[in-house]
Amino acid sequence: MTDARQHARPLPPALRPIAADLDRLSAIDRRRALVPIAGRDFASNDYLALAGSAVLRDAVTDAIARGVPVGSGGSRLLRGNHAEHEALEAEAAAFFGSESALWFSSGFAGNAALLATLPQRGDLIVHDVLIHASAHEGMRLARAPAVAAGHNDPQAIEDAIRDWRRQGGTGSPWIAIESLYSMDGDIAPLDELAQVARRHDAMLLIDEAHATGVFGPQGRGLAAALEGRANVVTLRTCGKALGSEGALVCGPAVVTDFLVNRARGFIFSTAPSPVMAAAVRAGLRVLAGEPARRDRLAALVAHAGTRLGPLGARVTDTQILPLIVGDDRRAMALAAAVRAAGFDLRGIRPPTVPAGTARLRISLTLNVDEADIDALAGILERLA
Repeated sequence: MTDARQHARPLPPALRPIAADLDRLSAIDRRRALVPIAGRDFASNDYLALAGSAVLRDAVTDAIARGVPVGSGGSRLLRGNHAEHEALEAEAAAFFGSESALWFSSGFAGNAALLATLPQRGDLIVHDVLIHASAHEGMRLARAPAVAAGHNDPQAIEDAIRDWRRQGGTGSPWIAIESLYSMDGDIAPLDELAQVARRHDAMLLIDEAHATGVFGPQGRGLAAALEGRANVVTLRTCGKALGSEGALVCGPAVVTDFLVNRARGFIFSTAPSPVMAAAVRAGLRVLAGEPARRDRLAALVAHAGTRLGPLGARVTDTQILPLIVGDDRRAMALAAAVRAAGFDLRGIRPPTVPAGTARLRISLTLNVDEADIDALAGILERLA
């Protein structure tokens, strides 16, 4: 519904098309609004329940007691490069097994910088059709053209590269994928994609946003076995399973050095808080030293599969279970009814997901338990 405050006074001519666009979004039930946090958490990406944990609170308290500033005061290339930033990057590179790491203020910023900066003129970007919006933003600014390939289809990616070569392409291919897709909860065939990259001398950019902390040895992600290869670059967000903020680009030192020199989103941004760098470092220590958190989450995933699968949720063996509704209005009405019953569950509509696939995105975290899942199942069964 249009906010009446928009029309409380005449709008300047420049704002009238903007207001009209908001009205159009309202008419097709695609207008977004901020919803306060309430109810049991089936919506966040705080998979290991670290965001509000004593571990991170203590890390922040300790950092402040040590005199670590809350603000950085400038970009990393001016006076904003704090010892906490460099300590985080060194620890992250060692933990994930990469030659180097570079910390960005968000996963969106990191993804956009990678695609906008690394592929050069004459290169080609081939990306999974369901890749994050942040990657699309980077490709919009990229020097190289981009083509979409079918979801989780290594053959489609290989065909795109071969077609480009037949048409005279002489540069380097860049394959951009996610390891775990945030709206469908499915896992990419990383080994096959790595083979495609090897056959075509391609670089492989892997967004590990939803896998870091949850999968792999010590929570090092689904791409842990590929980390450290000269043609692999990973992005690991810190605001999901790690419970804080920012994102780490991990890969060859020449990549992070080039980003420091050429990535405008890094060069001209105020550096993230040094205090939050200390929090991310604490999160990495949790991943290394508390495997019980991952085991507990895996148990919740298994339980949710047995309780929510029969109700139509897609069982993915990951912490993300989509319940496809189809119609936008019905999906949002169902989400609102579930929230009214005390469960924080959000509806996802196009353009975030393809048309006709509006859904409830059920996200499992250690902020809930089996009893909460059972209760959610009961509500969904009653509403359905």
